Amino acid sequence: MSVKPDLNIGIEEEYQVIDPETRDLRSHIQAEIVAKSRTLLAEAVKPELHQSVIEIGTGVCATIKDARREIREIRRKVIGLARDNGLRLAAGGTHPFADWQSQEIYPDDRYATIVEDMKSIARGNLIFGLHVHIGVADRETCIQLMNGARYFLPHILALSTNSPFWEGDDTGLKSYRCKVFDRFPRTNIPDIYQSWSEFQDFVNLLVKTNCIDNAKKIWWDIRPHPNFPTLEFRICDMPMRLEETLALAALCQAVMAKLYKLHRDNLSFRHYRRSLLMENKWRASRYGIDGKLIDFGKEAEVPCRELVEEILEFIDDVLDELDSRAEVEYIHHILRNGTGADRQLRVFQETGDLKKVVDYMIAETEADVLHPAPSAD
Repeated sequence: MSVKPDLNIGIEEEYQVIDPETRDLRSHIQAEIVAKSRTLLAEAVKPELHQSVIEIGTGVCATIKDARREIREIRRKVIGLARDNGLRLAAGGTHPFADWQSQEIYPDDRYATIVEDMKSIARGNLIFGLHVHIGVADRETCIQLMNGARYFLPHILALSTNSPFWEGDDTGLKSYRCKVFDRFPRTNIPDIYQSWSEFQDFVNLLVKTNCIDNAKKIWWDIRPHPNFPTLEFRICDMPMRLEETLALAALCQAVMAKLYKLHRDNLSFRHYRRSLLMENKWRASRYGIDGKLIDFGKEAEVPCRELVEEILEFIDDVLDELDSRAEVEYIHHILRNGTGADRQLRVFQETGDLKKVVDYMIAETEADVLHPAPSAD
């Protein structure tokens, strides 16, 4: 018997640490910022593998409104700390021109082990993502909902695309971050698992055969988190604006709520083979919302924007219960005005200057955040 998930939310964002003079990434001062941030924000700020990356994370939030208040305040404070140290923070899936070979690794045994295991693949993984945790305490329910949620991952990726540049090149992809991360093992969209025990048998086999030492080294686009009672969406590029983060998080939550309603009523969403879903993921990473994805039911290509509108109709009946309608409505703004990748490319086309792109990313990251939230009165 499945257990109703609580559907609470946790959000993790990864920021780029920027030198405002060169607009390049800066590594050496990150440890100091993390230390000061932890004094101010407890465990909400964490280091990442590269010292030019700062990760922030909310606690367990009951609703997207709670998540909004918490992540806005964390973002505001960590941006302020960076500024106090003569730096800026930018949000994007990749930096437009930074060289990964010049980046320093954060001094931590876990990261040292990863680098020793994967060498240049790990050192070259200079990417930034958004992770969304949705609370599903019952593991059997979690695995069944993961099977259904796989279908929506390319659509969510398309909406989040924000990494068109890599080492100074216009890559032609809206999410080049995806292709960088592809080089890691145990990434991309997972297979279907019939039960929690089948998934656990898979994990145990990898541990037994020394492929991994724990389940945290399974880096799929969606996964049951090994330590938290959540299903973790890991597909997204790091968006620039706070409103984009909240819209994507609310969308993930609403998809889970809708899938649970179907699951509860024995109307489970149709499951598709990983190989088919990967075709849509490629299209999403290449073209973002401007491309076409495959509607597998119709066996036809359909503009991504149309399919996103269909998803919004699909989840509409759960939004008021979740109190997330306003956040999800921002998806329409993204469809009209473009994703972060579209906007980065527009700035570059207008200026021909990747430093101007970085300036734009910084401004978007700070938009509506630097000042305290207005009073609710």
